[in-house]
Parts: sequence; C-alpha cells; structure tokens
Amino acid sequence: MATAGAPSIVFVHGTRFSAGQWSSQLDALQDEFRVAAVDLPGHGARSAQPWSLAAATEIIAAEVDALGRGPALVVGHSLGGYASLEFARRCPERLRGLVLAGASASTRGPWATPYRWLAGLVPRLPADRLSRWNDRLLRRLHPPEVVEATIRSGYAFHSLPDAWGEVLGRFDAASMRHVAAPVLILNGENDTVFRSGERAFARAHPDARVELIPRARHLANFDDPDAFSAAVRHFARELSVRD
Repeated sequence: MATAGAPSIVFVHGTRFSAGQWSSQLDALQDEFRVAAVDLPGHGARSAQPWSLAAATEIIAAEVDALGRGPALVVGHSLGGYASLEFARRCPERLRGLVLAGASASTRGPWATPYRWLAGLVPRLPADRLSRWNDRLLRRLHPPEVVEATIRSGYAFHSLPDAWGEVLGRFDAASMRHVAAPVLILNGENDTVFRSGERAFARAHPDARVELIPRARHLANFDDPDAFSAAVRHFARELSVRD
C-alpha cells in the first residue's frame, strides 16, 4: 500500500521499448508509492498508434490523473525523458517532480547527426532481425528477471524514425526552464553520450541536481536496477518532505 502523502510515480520508457522496461522499478517501489508505467504512442500496447510528442504528453497526463493523487513524479528514460520534458512544459500543474535518465544531452546541432542517420537506417533493416539482435544483447548483458518483460513486449522499430525525427532539433538545456518542479538528472556513469549535457541541464534549472549510477551505461535501470530504484525512492521521499 502506498504511503500517505507520497507522490505517485509514472515511468516513461525509452526508444523502441515499452512499459515493460520498468518491471524492476515497479516491483521495488510499489509498496511505498502508487506507481505505473506507460506505453508511448507507437510502442507496446499502443504499437498501432502514430507517434507524436503531443500524443505522448496526453498519455502521461492521463496516467497521472488515473493514479488519482494530484501531481506526480515522472521518470523518463532517453526518448521518454524528452517526452517527459515536453509533458513538463505542457502540463506543469500535473508535475510534482521530474527524473531525467539518459536524457540530458542536447538534441540540437552536430550531436543529432548520427541519430538522424540511424533513424533513416532502421526502416531498411528487417524488423525480425533487429528483434533477435536486441533479444540476444539484452539477455547477454542483463539478468532475465530484469529484461524478460521488455523482450515479451517486443520492440517498436517502426516508430523510431518518427519519434527521433520529432525529438531531434527540439531539446537542449534551455528546455529545463519550462520545468516548474524539482529535477533529478539520473545517469549511468558510463553513458558518455546521453549525459554529455548534464551540467548545462542542471545549471539551467534552479532546483536540479545530477546523480550517477556507478559503472552503469545508458540503460542504467537495467545495469543496476537496485541503485536506480533507490535513487528514485530517495528523490520521491524528498518531494514528500518538501510538501
């Protein structure tokens, strides 16, 4: 049962994944908090829905409302982190706190070039081959209890070009100025690309800090689920005390 006064927590997955990405965090935090994970448009159970940031923010907002405890803590990873930044801009009254995980790099300028190339390449490759490669990679790098929910849900390669096509060129440290709630920038220590702008992102917000998961990479919640969950738990408890 969720603790009285504790914020609800909504988790938003990264590129090609689904709500299953957060199975470890949901299990770890559900006794203290009301928790949920969403499928973004074009992903998971919403695989047939066209991608758009506008639709993504509506999905996050609907889940915040469904949890029924007012503004929520939103935790977004990678693509989900940028979607959460857009949610923070569009729906500030529904946001109690924000965790950006693997989403503190500018998507503007030269940094975006290889990702535009990747977004163009993926549709040319057979989806079944990409899925097999992802399955093997996840099972080689992580315990089955961490990744099986993600593998069962499949991958949204078909949505990658539209999703990153909209995100690229849109976000940088200045996006933090639209966030009206406290922010935790939570990155894997070895995620050199997606934490490249973390200091600039933190400086752009009056109530933001950076924490690193030691030795973790971009999928920090897979590399060290316990440390990731503990960081979210601590931040959520801080939000409770502030209120």
